[in-house]
Amino acid sequence: MQTLTLLELNGLVRSIIEQTMDAEYWVEAELSECHENRGHCYMELIEKDPASATPVARASARCWKARWMMVKPYFERITGQQLHAGLKVKLKVYAQFHEAYGFSWIVTDIDPTFTLGDMARKRQDIIRRLKDEGVFDMQKELVMPLFCQRIAVVSTQTAAGYGDFKAQLTGNEFGLQFTTRLFPAVMQGEQVEQSVIAALNAINEQIDDFDCVVIIRGGGAVADMSGFDTLALAENVAQFPLPIITGIGHDRDESILDMVSHVRVKTPTAVAQYLIDHLAQVLRRIDKARQRITLHVQGKIDTHKARLESLAIRIPVLFSLTKTRQESELEKMLQRFVNNAYKRLEQQGQRLNTIHVQMANAGNQQFTRAQHQLQLLEQRTRALAPQLILDRGYSITLFNGKAVSKATMLSTGDEIETRLQQGIIKSIVK
Repeated sequence: MQTLTLLELNGLVRSIIEQTMDAEYWVEAELSECHENRGHCYMELIEKDPASATPVARASARCWKARWMMVKPYFERITGQQLHAGLKVKLKVYAQFHEAYGFSWIVTDIDPTFTLGDMARKRQDIIRRLKDEGVFDMQKELVMPLFCQRIAVVSTQTAAGYGDFKAQLTGNEFGLQFTTRLFPAVMQGEQVEQSVIAALNAINEQIDDFDCVVIIRGGGAVADMSGFDTLALAENVAQFPLPIITGIGHDRDESILDMVSHVRVKTPTAVAQYLIDHLAQVLRRIDKARQRITLHVQGKIDTHKARLESLAIRIPVLFSLTKTRQESELEKMLQRFVNNAYKRLEQQGQRLNTIHVQMANAGNQQFTRAQHQLQLLEQRTRALAPQLILDRGYSITLFNGKAVSKATMLSTGDEIETRLQQGIIKSIVK
């Protein structure tokens, strides 16, 4: 048997592939990795079993710089987003084997309509799930506070849109006063979901300090909008207890986050103007109410003034006839009034003393009953303490601080935390 060097063997493989697979093929796959280097795009393709989501096929693919410069802008313009891990794509490829670098599929074209269809299906699945859960319209049911002046802002600190938002608020023509506090978050890329949810959690811990939440994104490409179309982020926003106003999109784009928010406007300055208009409308309502009250009071004053003037003309005549008689009657009435007042005050004093004693007794009884109920609740709470469950040999698995009840809540690569009776175990899901 002839012995070959590795270079000779790889050269043989290369010649066979070039002779037998000289055509181009359209292939559907999911991106597990995608990055650019020196103008070239390197991809890792994967296909999963539909039932178990277990990978059943993997391959490397490359799009060389000359081709990538044409394929990339067309794909992003049609789909509205960049290639990233987890995206389903339809690629036109041909096989290439290099003696030193091994086998790879070379990408010559990408069909954006396939990805667009998959994105639309995912969006519809998320929207349908939110509606099935009954949370899709929860934000719409909230009512904006009349005096909405304490604003929690979720945005990138260095974003121009955040500066425009603050400038619009502080420089409003009505001189209305607002207070804002920034909760920094990543507003583009794959970290949007995790970062915005973390900001919302931080706001929720201080929820009594705010009247509403504003999520704004100043500028940025349409291709960076995919981070706002995730189920977890939509669920957090939809169920947030304060009204959320979004200003993250473009004229022709509406993210799922926009759909579930309380109010959606186009830009950060439009969000500021919405808040200004809302408070200005309240101010106008107050001014109109003040005017109505003033007119009503002035009318009453004028009516009573006319009556007094009429009486002022009649009184001197009547007074001269009845002065003596009324003075005597007034003296008697005054004496009776004083006597009755002293008597009534004495009776009421005795009654107040009686009520005071009764209230003191009732308060002591109520306090005793409440103290007893508190002790019972404390005993029940201790019995339900998670530590008692751990002491019996059970464990609790957490992901992002929440208990894991279903395997579907986790994805490959997620870090989970298992709490035992003594100690904590951190694991990576494979």
